[in-house]
Amino acid sequence: MAIPHWLLLSALLLLPLLAQVSAQEPGCSVSNSKPSVPENACPYVVTTIHVEPGFTLTIDPNFPDGQFFTIEGSELRLTKCVDYEEDPALLVYLICKDPAGQSDSLEILVTILNENDNSPVFAQPNLARDVPEDTKVDTTIVTREELSATDADLDTIYYELTTTVQDTDGYFAIRGVNNPEIYLQKALDYDKFNSTTLLLYARDRPVTSPDHANTATATITIVIKQSDTRAPWFLPCNHVHNDTSVCISSPYSGRVNISEMSTDPLLLEPGPLYAVDPDYTINDKIMYSIVGGNKDEVFSVGADTGNLTMNKIVTSPDSFLLQVMATQISNIRKYSVATVEIKVINKSDYPPYFEKGVYNGTVFVGLPQRSFVYQAGDPSTPLVITAMDNDFPDKVNPNIEYYLKNSTDFTATRDGLILTNRVLESPGTMTIQAVGKDVLSLQEASTIIVVEVILATAVTPSDKMYSAQDMAILGGTLAALLLVALVFLGVLVWKSSRCYGKPVKYMVKKKLSKEISGGHQNKYYQEDEQPDVSTKQCETSETSSVQAETPVPEQPALSLPSSSAEEMESLPKGSIASTVIFDQEEKEEEKEEEAGQEKEVKSILKTDRHMADDGYKAVWFKTDVDPEAGERVEVIENNAADDDGGDESDQDLQKNEEEEEEGSDTGGHHWGLGVSFASESSSPAAAEVTVNTSHTGAGTDDSEI
Repeated sequence: MAIPHWLLLSALLLLPLLAQVSAQEPGCSVSNSKPSVPENACPYVVTTIHVEPGFTLTIDPNFPDGQFFTIEGSELRLTKCVDYEEDPALLVYLICKDPAGQSDSLEILVTILNENDNSPVFAQPNLARDVPEDTKVDTTIVTREELSATDADLDTIYYELTTTVQDTDGYFAIRGVNNPEIYLQKALDYDKFNSTTLLLYARDRPVTSPDHANTATATITIVIKQSDTRAPWFLPCNHVHNDTSVCISSPYSGRVNISEMSTDPLLLEPGPLYAVDPDYTINDKIMYSIVGGNKDEVFSVGADTGNLTMNKIVTSPDSFLLQVMATQISNIRKYSVATVEIKVINKSDYPPYFEKGVYNGTVFVGLPQRSFVYQAGDPSTPLVITAMDNDFPDKVNPNIEYYLKNSTDFTATRDGLILTNRVLESPGTMTIQAVGKDVLSLQEASTIIVVEVILATAVTPSDKMYSAQDMAILGGTLAALLLVALVFLGVLVWKSSRCYGKPVKYMVKKKLSKEISGGHQNKYYQEDEQPDVSTKQCETSETSSVQAETPVPEQPALSLPSSSAEEMESLPKGSIASTVIFDQEEKEEEKEEEAGQEKEVKSILKTDRHMADDGYKAVWFKTDVDPEAGERVEVIENNAADDDGGDESDQDLQKNEEEEEEGSDTGGHHWGLGVSFASESSSPAAAEVTVNTSHTGAGTDDSEI
């Protein structure tokens, strides 16, 4: 018989009510029929029970979960710990009996609450991997499946990767916080490290969570395997910026004697020609060859050894610049090229030597760096070491350089001076080994320097030494003073030029005039010859200064007598020719000079004459006189016979000059005179004089004397 649907629905709705009623049977009841209990919590009070008088309440032993519970007074207790992962819920029945012996059941459903009591677990807590040095970035090193951890609490796992080896952080990383796959993040370098240890942490809570987290750790050992990644290195070499993966070698250098054949391998600096494979765990074999600069095949290199030898003698002093290539045998694309300079020198028959076996010097405490070391007993002379060489006539080899071997407190210059390399703070005695080396022949000589460091307070004022810096300051001060003096002198010259026009030329003319005239001066000529002055002040200062400093006796002007040759003949013997230039031409010359034009200097001793030129003047010898010159030429005979006549002539000449000066002052006329006198040492023929006079005040004709 089918049960109606409405009846089933009603029964289902009534079941909870019936269960509640059953848990609340008259006489027995519990406070909570569905309690929750944390896992692994024991003992634990599950619920509270209430039993009426006359009723009894016991745990039904027919259900296995009843073994976990006990009734103590009015409490139902959980006496055994329960793991949520094993028993997520417990069902216990309590039997309630009334005084008549009838019994009812009370059902209690206990839910076990899951607690974070389990740590993640790695399937492989220890792993090892070999990684080639040339592995490409972003390559997977350990897969996710090998590194995934599990958690019995079914929590989400969070991963973190660290390294235990210093300076290896950043090379390896995981794909994500929930993805433990390890990959290469940065290119490897075997020279920086060849192994490292990684730690992978698995947590059931995020790192930033304040809740307690359980953690598991896996250890991954990474071993780097070196790869053939670099070309050969020539030794010795220097690492760049402390990077051991890059090493730069210096050029090699050697020497051979001209016209001399050497059968031994050449000695090179800084060492033998030698290259290595920097991937030293592979250590591939190196092969050498000359690839450039070997003119006429003079040199050869050992393919296996790298030794340079000569094939023939060198007859030219020109140097060789060889290019030697070092190649790995297994991979010719891995190669390097080194430069070898071979200098051709004259043979050195004698090594350098020091004349002294021991040099003694002194220096004072507290002097600045690069101060002189002075000779012992002579504190004013710097200590100089000198190596001699008998290969040179004067025993001075310009190719010798000096250096100190066992001291960093001192240094030697190229000239052999010994200087301090630091500030010496305490007195004492230092012994230094000095070496003089011929940079061409590479021959060396050594000597000993004993330096006594003494206190500066022990020096008397007369013996006080000055350092190179003191001398440099003194030199700079003197140079500055000299420069100031030169500038001041230049300013004075410039001002003098502005005020006096052409003072140098004026003084030269004045000097020549004195010498020619025998000490007599013409004041009118002097006034005309004075340079123009730009300002009145300059003119006044010049006149006053000249008059104050050098009083010059007034020179009488040469007068033009009427037509007497006797006075001219009465001039003294041995007098030199003198010429007074016309004032008009002097003014024209000054104007041309002021305009910046150069006046061509012409000799007044002429053999040709310009008769048509009215103002033309010239002096020549009698042998060159044109017979047709007529009255325009005056011949002066050398008839002076004795000294008495010469004295009278001097008196007459002075008298004529005074008369001419008076005439010039009253009439305002300037006369030009050209006179030539022949001394006794001249040829017997009398000298001839042509005199052209121009009367500037009136238009008179030329007069002849």
